[in-house]
Amino acid sequence: MKRVIDLDQAVVEIAERRRGWKSAGLAVGPISWRDEAASWPQEFETDRSRVEDPDSIGVRITGLAETELCVVLFRGGWADVDFIASIDDAGVRPAPDVGSPQAFGNLLDRCVFRVFGPSQ
Repeated sequence: MKRVIDLDQAVVEIAERRRGWKSAGLAVGPISWRDEAASWPQEFETDRSRVEDPDSIGVRITGLAETELCVVLFRGGWADVDFIASIDDAGVRPAPDVGSPQAFGNLLDRCVFRVFGPSQ
């Protein structure tokens, strides 16, 4: 997979937001890593040191009333976004153009606002 985005730098974008999310009452799960060099089926790791050649990272954020957001960023420069904002508002949205850690941070901000509202 082409390397468009440095996943280690993208993790910094999550780390910079984690405290604010927690202060707003959201639960933030550990960052998961997938190793392209691992044998199939590739396991997800939460320990970065166990990943030789990362090709994706993921984070899961949950809130009240079963609201949930899962974002997976691929080093090729795109993300998959799964969310449940309410019983009538859930879905999967691709984010095809995530070409930098800053663009990933902006995507996170938009998604958190969309799912959990303006107080987040």
